Amino acid sequence: MTSPEDATAVVRLDLRAGAAALATTQAVRDRVAEQLGRAGLPEPDYPLFLVTDTPAGLTDHQFQYELLSGYRAVGETRILVLLVGSSPGSYAGGEEAYLPDRRLVRPTTLRASTTGLVWAGDLRSARTALDRREPDDPASLAVLVDLLSVPDVFVRVLENLRKLPDSIAAPGIRLLEQDLPTEVRDRAWRDALTRFAGEDTGAGDPVDIVPDSRLPEPLRALVTGRDSRGQGHRRPDGQANLAHRTCAESLDRADEDLVALRSFPGLLHPARRDALEADLHQAREDLDGFRALVERALQGGGGAAAPTAEATARLGALGLRVPTADRAGERVGEGLRELAGTLLGDGLALRSVAQHFTALAGRVEPVPGTALLHRLADHSEESVTRGSATEYAAPPRTPGAVLLMAGAAGLLGGLWQWPAVLAALVVPVLFVVVALLGANRLRTGRRAARWTTGPRVAAVAGAGAGAAVAYAAAPPLWLGGTGLIVGLGLTAEAVRRLWRDAADSWAAGRGTTALRTALDGLDDLLAELVREHWAAEERLYCADAARSVAGMLRATAAAADAQAAPEPLAPAGTGGSGPYEDDDWLSAPSALETPESGAADGDADDGDWAAAYAWDNTPDRNGDHDAGRDDDRYGGDPAPYGAPSPAAYPAGPDDAPWESGEGDHAPRWLDREIGEGGPDLVATLAGDLRNTAMAAMAPYWGAVERGQAGALALARTEQRVRELLSAARHHLWHYGVLAPPPYPADHRARTTAAGLLGTDSLRVAELVGREADRGAVVQLSSPEQGALLSRDPGAALWIRFAPGTLQGEIEAAWRKSGSPVEEALWTSSGRYAGLIRLTPLRMGVVDTVLPRQSTGGSSRTDADRAEPSVHAEFREDDRW
Repeated sequence: MTSPEDATAVVRLDLRAGAAALATTQAVRDRVAEQLGRAGLPEPDYPLFLVTDTPAGLTDHQFQYELLSGYRAVGETRILVLLVGSSPGSYAGGEEAYLPDRRLVRPTTLRASTTGLVWAGDLRSARTALDRREPDDPASLAVLVDLLSVPDVFVRVLENLRKLPDSIAAPGIRLLEQDLPTEVRDRAWRDALTRFAGEDTGAGDPVDIVPDSRLPEPLRALVTGRDSRGQGHRRPDGQANLAHRTCAESLDRADEDLVALRSFPGLLHPARRDALEADLHQAREDLDGFRALVERALQGGGGAAAPTAEATARLGALGLRVPTADRAGERVGEGLRELAGTLLGDGLALRSVAQHFTALAGRVEPVPGTALLHRLADHSEESVTRGSATEYAAPPRTPGAVLLMAGAAGLLGGLWQWPAVLAALVVPVLFVVVALLGANRLRTGRRAARWTTGPRVAAVAGAGAGAAVAYAAAPPLWLGGTGLIVGLGLTAEAVRRLWRDAADSWAAGRGTTALRTALDGLDDLLAELVREHWAAEERLYCADAARSVAGMLRATAAAADAQAAPEPLAPAGTGGSGPYEDDDWLSAPSALETPESGAADGDADDGDWAAAYAWDNTPDRNGDHDAGRDDDRYGGDPAPYGAPSPAAYPAGPDDAPWESGEGDHAPRWLDREIGEGGPDLVATLAGDLRNTAMAAMAPYWGAVERGQAGALALARTEQRVRELLSAARHHLWHYGVLAPPPYPADHRARTTAAGLLGTDSLRVAELVGREADRGAVVQLSSPEQGALLSRDPGAALWIRFAPGTLQGEIEAAWRKSGSPVEEALWTSSGRYAGLIRLTPLRMGVVDTVLPRQSTGGSSRTDADRAEPSVHAEFREDDRW
């Protein structure tokens, strides 16, 4: 038997009108393709046909049933025939005198094991005895057909019919529908599309991508792998390493000369300064050579495009080591797909995800060497000169300790009385001499270096203070001598510090620090160039693929915006040329129902399913009870089940058909529970759209992995996105909010009915968990047909069904109430829940006949309808 997973959709056909249009195999296939195509579905492998007909039409349309039974498909074809109305001969006229022949005649074509018949003689749509509806009331029939069009229900009904004699049963129904008003569902759909697409800022501002720790492994290896490969970029025996080592050795010798210059011999002898000057000159020449090598490497490290294998070879010739990719570029498409799923799973809008992919492309894309050439100016000779302190720069600030030592030395050296007070000038004179000698030693050209004046002023001030103290206190000579000796020691330490700072400042002005900084900067630039060449082709492919994904996501967002845009309203009174003139799935007829192609020849249209079953929250309309109908159900061409319902209500406001306020056309076996939308409605629909987008992009990831993510793959993906968005729109209208879309969903549990609809699932649990007695359902049989049903209470088969989304809630409610948890059918539709009872017919009621010849699909005349035996002379059971 066909499983629900194998069935994608049920094709609905109404043979009561327009059967002549299905006179060829090609006509049947065109009708199937038209219905499934409007729903965005492919050709079915396991066709499911739901055929609406009358008992008299079983033999009249025998040729059409043969065409349906022989429909070519991979799997077997299943046919479920819904018969409405009484059997031939049941009515003798207005007096309702029943004729004796009330047997159901069917052709042998419908006796196959893949075919079942459900005979609803009277849809029992009236809620009161005064509300007399037709046996095939269009509004009630639309609900019943919509229920049987759910693949899960279709398959289960057909399976149970096979267990009954002749595979024929009369149905009993008790149904509960939970859904949203059209305007609420439409508004939620548009809000979800807007949230799903995100805002279009138009600026394309870059954003920070997800942290490296959250990136999928293939992408994380490309993003962070190059950063860990900066060491060892120079080969030990290569030109780059030799040039770098030569310059570094010259700078090391200059540093050694500077250490010697900072000592007292450096102050006294000019040889040490000359050695430092020579080493600095050599270091500049060596740095120029290394800079020239770096420039050649940058110019040969790839053009305006990206690093190539040839550029990598040129770097190798310069002594640079480019690490191998180590298969880091494998599974890039898989990583991009996983990243997209992660970001969409976190609730990010499409345009936000596209920005993340753009940022990822900018981060992983290799930078060509020529793009780094401008950074050479940061390490040029002019930059080194500008960055270093010169001889014209202000001298370094004198530390406070040196000033204190100079003042103390002058004070201790000035503790003399007259005439020895002249010895107080020794310390100040030493500071002056050292200043002159140091400035001359660090002379550049004709200009001597500036020397700080603070210590000299402090020494003079200290000497004056010492002389004043000695004049007042009259210290002995030994104290003055001791003070002078200590002052000379402090003077020596202060002079040492002053010379060291002056030598350091002068050396910095000559470029020792700037040269070292330039060497390190050039080497870092060389290391960055090597890092940019690591896995260049893999990273370039990843960047291109990421940008392609970003473009595809933006195109998907644009398609979502187009779906969310308000539909243009047609001018009043104009209407469309057909039921699909308006492309709004939420207000148009069901995509699985198409107009009869023979309507132009006088056959009625199949009808507007959605209009016949649309929510109607307006007050009850009163009509003319005696208006009658334009067609005779059993004497002429039958009107389709989707036609507008007749105004068959009693006149007057006091004679309203029912007082429940549940809609003008709701039959008494149908209870409708209208919700206003729960707090999780928009978020859940947005999550469904994300799953839909991932399903639409599934083939695109294969193209990314094969390196074929070009314009053709992008165009195909955009088309598939538009188709699946339309299919999701149809799914929402046809199966309701509770049912998840038929695409790979996430692992999170779908929210409750209260969160989506604003309703309670307890009512569903109570209805589905009712005891299986005859009072629980409404038997869809006319009084005369009731006499044809089996009287055995145990012969009936029951089907309990409810939305699969509510399975956990319903089973929990059953356990809580103590009700036995019986086997139930958990359907893919989220709108219907209830009970179906299939009651078999009594033995001998069904006659299976072998027609004398095929009718060729032509409709019989009224005279032929009155004599069914004309086309049924040969009965299999030889009852005649």
